[in-house]
Amino acid sequence: MKRLLRYFTFGVLVTFVLAGCAKQPTEDISAAQKAIEDAKAAGSAKYTPEDAKKLDDSLTAAMNEIKAQDGKFALTRSYDKAKQMLAQAKADAEKVKTEIPAKKEEAKKNAVDGQEAAKAALKEAKALLAKAPMGKGTRADIAALKGDIKGIEDGLPELQQLIDKEDYVVATDKAKAIKEKADGVSNQIKEAMQKVKGKKAGEK
Repeated sequence: MKRLLRYFTFGVLVTFVLAGCAKQPTEDISAAQKAIEDAKAAGSAKYTPEDAKKLDDSLTAAMNEIKAQDGKFALTRSYDKAKQMLAQAKADAEKVKTEIPAKKEEAKKNAVDGQEAAKAALKEAKALLAKAPMGKGTRADIAALKGDIKGIEDGLPELQQLIDKEDYVVATDKAKAIKEKADGVSNQIKEAMQKVKGKKAGEK
């Protein structure tokens, strides 16, 4: 009878120990990872890069918490904090995903507006170049400016390709660069025209 009682007590103790050993929240991990991957697939890295980084950081923090608990004695492990962190990461990822369509439209608008501004700046530069003073001392400069304008024009098809591929953030940066180059050409031509005017005024 005592031996039977001893086995029963041992069995209860083993059951208690096994019940007290907390297990990794694998389902919570998978759910958080899937939500973050879904957000990335929707374009979080492209349209909301800061949010995408925060999501990755939050998942990393949760996994680090799990590792910290893994290193503890079985009976003292608790994954409650990790579960809360994973739940928050999942909720944040789902929220980011719902915001991406609006962010994408905003990025598209910025890219298209930038493209129009770049084209307008190029058009102004070409118009000014047509009025640029021609002379012995300006021929080399005019030729160089024509080369600059051609280089700017050559960048427009690539800009359109970026927009077609919905790579709006990169397209916006390229449009800005094209506009700055075109504005630079226009400023150089204006300065040259002012110098010619100054010389003519001095000759009078």
